[in-house]
Amino acid sequence: MIAAVLKETALGERRVATVPPALAALAKAGLEVVIESGAGEAAGFPDAAYADKGARVVASRREALEAARIVLQVRPLGDSRGGVSGVDDFRRDHVVVGLLDPLGNPAGVQALAARGATAFALELIPRITRAQPMDVLSSSATITGYKAVLLAANALPQMFPMLMTAGGTLPPARAFVIGAGVAGLQAIATAKRLGAVVQAYDVRPAVKEQVESLGAKFVELPLEAADAQDQGGYAKAMDESFYRRQRETMLKVVAASDVVITTAAVPGKRAPILITAEMVDAMPPGAVVVDVAAEQGGNCELTRPGETVTRGRVIILGPLNLPSSVPHHASLMYGRNAASFLGLLASGGELKVDLADEIVRETLVARGGEVVHPRLREALGLPAATAAAAP
Repeated sequence: MIAAVLKETALGERRVATVPPALAALAKAGLEVVIESGAGEAAGFPDAAYADKGARVVASRREALEAARIVLQVRPLGDSRGGVSGVDDFRRDHVVVGLLDPLGNPAGVQALAARGATAFALELIPRITRAQPMDVLSSSATITGYKAVLLAANALPQMFPMLMTAGGTLPPARAFVIGAGVAGLQAIATAKRLGAVVQAYDVRPAVKEQVESLGAKFVELPLEAADAQDQGGYAKAMDESFYRRQRETMLKVVAASDVVITTAAVPGKRAPILITAEMVDAMPPGAVVVDVAAEQGGNCELTRPGETVTRGRVIILGPLNLPSSVPHHASLMYGRNAASFLGLLASGGELKVDLADEIVRETLVARGGEVVHPRLREALGLPAATAAAAP
């Protein structure tokens, strides 16, 4: 069975869906890889590197798709900012695997289903031990947290570490990270490595130990948040009264911070507003807010996705698709995650859609011309799947 790896069509996307070191794992699953020429160039993987590992390089997207049963991309549907969607290129016999943004863009999955293709959304991989090698969200969040701190350090008019020099002692920057998921924890670790004094907050009290293990102080707010995550370990949306009380109690911490990095996002929903204009106005001159949740509207009410906003003497950054800004390592991780998933989906060159397997069942979003995932059907206003259409 042939798997095609295509150039990305989403605006500004520099990652590639598989990398030369991952080809051995795909071959072990019985998959031959055909790669569109130039697909890995932006990530630092030339065509020759794929050919050396046994992939067949073809000249065009059309040629790759004609040969393939499985189609592997990072973002097969492009994006909402003008990226070209390749939906019309997919056939009924194609199995599309990638980041489909199913909860944020269920209509995109519906369009893919209308082509008759089978589709797996890697964002929906359950957070269970067996699925850890396939966890694309954790991989991308690792880079997001790291890069967010570098953006803050670049914009801040002071250095992060405390320095004792002939010109006097320079105090360390004070960083506050909101959200201690994978991105937040990586942001904490990176800020500490750069020498900042770091504090962090999360609605889940259980992460206090993780925050402190990285050398940061966990900010405890007098708020009840026992039901802040779902069974899969993802953050849940809280009610507005909770966020209002959270903002009120967080004001003093934000006002004393030189850098605030916000990472709070809820899959399929607008990011909660955690930083108000009033809080930004209370920050010291030259302070920086890096809003990692910008793609979902932002945690700061002043954030403009993809833009830099200046409020007084405070800078608010709303970066988009940070993993794409570190495409080499992002592609290495994504490629290995995807290869692990395809190893589950294929064996000996045969496709296995085993719905008794939780990972397969939870990631399958389209099959037989229908959107089959219950959460997406609900989001699209479709009735519950019948026995014939159910995954």
